[in-house]
Order: sequence, then structure tokens, then C-alpha cells
Amino acid sequence: MPTRVHEFAWPDRVVIGTIGLPGERTFYLQVRAGAQIVSVALEKQQSALLAEKIDEMLDQLITVDGNPFSVPTSTPIELVDNDPIEAPQEQFRTGAMSLGWDPTTAQVVLEAYPLADVDTDDNDDPLEEGADELDMMLLVRMPVGTARAFAKRTREIVGAGRPTCSLCGYPIDADGHTCTFPEA
Repeated sequence: MPTRVHEFAWPDRVVIGTIGLPGERTFYLQVRAGAQIVSVALEKQQSALLAEKIDEMLDQLITVDGNPFSVPTSTPIELVDNDPIEAPQEQFRTGAMSLGWDPTTAQVVLEAYPLADVDTDDNDDPLEEGADELDMMLLVRMPVGTARAFAKRTREIVGAGRPTCSLCGYPIDADGHTCTFPEA
């Protein structure tokens, strides 16, 4: 079966957003171009790592001798996006992701693939329910300014969760916290 590619070459918007309360949030990568909008679910850790790697890539590009790309060192103010995500219609839950650079268009390239279900037994038919989800991918190309803004917003969204315990480093729930800090 051919893979259905949700491709965005010059998106109007690409953001990480959440639905739910801290501790129960679902993270979404949401991309929009005109009327086309795609939302894929991902883990908080995937979001944080994605922002970190985008910033690392852009920071490395700045240091290249004779760099013909105008890579901003911080988020351009006109690209700051603090609006909530639109009501997500989840296309798939993200498993593997890849990040790259296209020097011909000066864009960061992000690919997201569905999480594969590894708990299938011999009686499961991969052409039955859920198989269509595995034949999708999201391909997003972001200009450098948009990528820098994406990384900044993502760090802020990830950091807006539950506070962490200063002793054990685990999140503190709204209904309390049992510290797992080892006694001396």
C-alpha cells in the first residue's frame, strides 16, 4: 500500500500545542497551510528533543564559514506564535522522527512517522483496522525563522507543565507529591 504523505513545503503555521491539564496533557505537532491542517500526537519528551535539535542545527549553521543562509540567533518577533492550537483531529501518534537540512531551499526538514504497534500476534491481519495509520507520514519544511520560532514555543509549552520537585526532580501533581529522594 502506498504511503500517504501529508506534505507542507511552506506552511502558514507549524507549532507544538497541548490539550488537557498539566500532568494529563496530550502534545500535538500541528501544521497548517491554507485550509489544510494536520495534527499528529507526540510525547512531551519528543517535543523537547525536537526543539533542542532544531536549535542545535540552526546554531551550527550560523558557525559555518561563508554561510550563505541568514539564520537568526533568536526568534524573530514577527514569527512569535502564542495562539492555542486548533481543535486537533489526530492523524496518528508519532513514533520515529527525523530532522534534516535542505540547503537548496534553506529549510529545516522534519519527518514524522506513526508509532508502530509491536504487540501484534500471528493472527492479526495488518490490512485490517489501524493499518492505514501506519501508511502515513508528515513531511514539513520550515524556513529558518519559522524553525527558530517553533523551537522557542515548544520549549515554553514543555516548560509550562507541572513543577518539578527540587529534591527528586519528579513532577509534583496538583493533588500532592510523595518525594522519592533517598534518605542520607
